Amino acid sequence: MPERALDTSAENPWPVRLLSLKIADYVDRMPPVWIEGQVVQLIQRPGTTTAYLTLRDPDVDFSLSVTAHRMLLDRMDAELPEGARVVVHAKPTYWTKRGTLQLAADAIRHVGVGELLARIEHLKRVLASEGLLDPRRKRALPFLPHTVGLVCGRASAAERDVVENARRRWPAVRFAIRQVAVQGPTAVTQVTEAVRDLDADPAVSVIVVARGGGALEDLLPFSNETLLRAVAAATTPVVSAIGHEVDTPLLDLVADARASTPTDAAKLVVPDVAEELAGVHAARDRLRRSVVHRVDGEQARLDALRSRPVLAAPATLVEERRHGIETSLHRARVALGARLDRARDDVRHLSTQVRALSPAATLDRGYAVVQRPDGAVVRDPDVVEDGERLRLRVAGGEMAADARRR
Repeated sequence: MPERALDTSAENPWPVRLLSLKIADYVDRMPPVWIEGQVVQLIQRPGTTTAYLTLRDPDVDFSLSVTAHRMLLDRMDAELPEGARVVVHAKPTYWTKRGTLQLAADAIRHVGVGELLARIEHLKRVLASEGLLDPRRKRALPFLPHTVGLVCGRASAAERDVVENARRRWPAVRFAIRQVAVQGPTAVTQVTEAVRDLDADPAVSVIVVARGGGALEDLLPFSNETLLRAVAAATTPVVSAIGHEVDTPLLDLVADARASTPTDAAKLVVPDVAEELAGVHAARDRLRRSVVHRVDGEQARLDALRSRPVLAAPATLVEERRHGIETSLHRARVALGARLDRARDDVRHLSTQVRALSPAATLDRGYAVVQRPDGAVVRDPDVVEDGERLRLRVAGGEMAADARRR
C-alpha cells in the first residue's frame, strides 16, 4: 500500500479508512484557535452532556459545527440565544467514521456591546476616510419613481408601513419587494443579495431597506461592512429606513437618504398626490391671477391711450392740417388777387399811356404821315421834288399824292 497520497493510483488506491485516518491525524496536529461568529443553531439534548452549535460567519455563508460541554454553557454570564455573536476557543477535530470536521470548544465568550460599538466606530472611520460617508456623493431621490424596491422582513410591520403609506400618498406606486431575514446570521447575506438584485433591475428607481427597529445586537447587520459597501456601490439611490431612536447603524450614513421610520421612508420615496394636486391648483390660481392682472394692466393702458384726444377723435390731426391748408390757400388766393388787381391797374395805366403816345392817336386827331416811295418819312418839304409820288397815311388808311412845291 502506498505510503503517500502522491503514490496512489487507480490500480493501487487507498481505502477510505486510511484516508480518513490520515486526515484525522493532520487535523489533530492543528493547534487550538480563537474564532468569532454567530450562533445559528444550538442543540442541547436531554440526558446528554454535550451541546451542539453551528457557528456561522456574519458576512458570508460559511459555517462550522462546534461541540461544547453543557457545563461550559452553564458557566456563561448570559444565555446563548441563536443569533448571538460569540468568540470561541476551540480545537479542530475530525470524525473519521462520518468524515466530518468540527470544533471542540473549551471556552465561549459573548462579544460585548462595548467591543461591538468600538468595531462599528472603527469601521465608520475607515468608510469616512474612503469618502463613502461624504454627503456630496449622495444621489437625489427621484420625484416619482417607476418602481420602488423594498428590502424588508417577511410579513413584517415595516413592509406594511411602507407599502400602505406609499399607496395612500400615491395609489399608482409599484413595488418590487424582497422579503429577507433582517436579523440573525443570514441577515447580511440576504439583505446584500436583495440590494444587488434590485440595483440590477432597470425598472427600480429607488431602493428602501426597512426594518422596525430593535436592540443593538439586532441592528448589527446594518453596520456590516459587506452590506455597506454593496449599498455604496449601488447605482440606484438607497433609503435607509431602520426604525430606531438611539442607535444609528452605519447604513444610515452610507445610504443616499435616511428615514427615521418605514412610514417616513414612504413619505420620502413618493409624493403625496393630494399635496401635489393642491400645489397644481395653487399654481394655476397664481398663474390665472397673474394673467388677469397682466391683461387688466394692458387693458388699462389701452384705455388710457384711447382716451387721449388724438385717439378719441382720430380726425383731429387731419382737420387741423386741412384747416391750415385751407387758410394758406385762402391767403394765397387773396394775395394773388391783390397782385393781379395791381397788375391790371398797371396794365390799364400803361395802355392809356401807350395809346396817348401812339402815332395812331395823333392820326386820329387829323394828322397824316407822309412817306416817300422807299418808306422814308418826309419831315422837310425841301427834300421832296415836284411831282414826286408820295404816300399819305391817315387814321382811316393810306392814299397817294403828287408833290407840288410852292
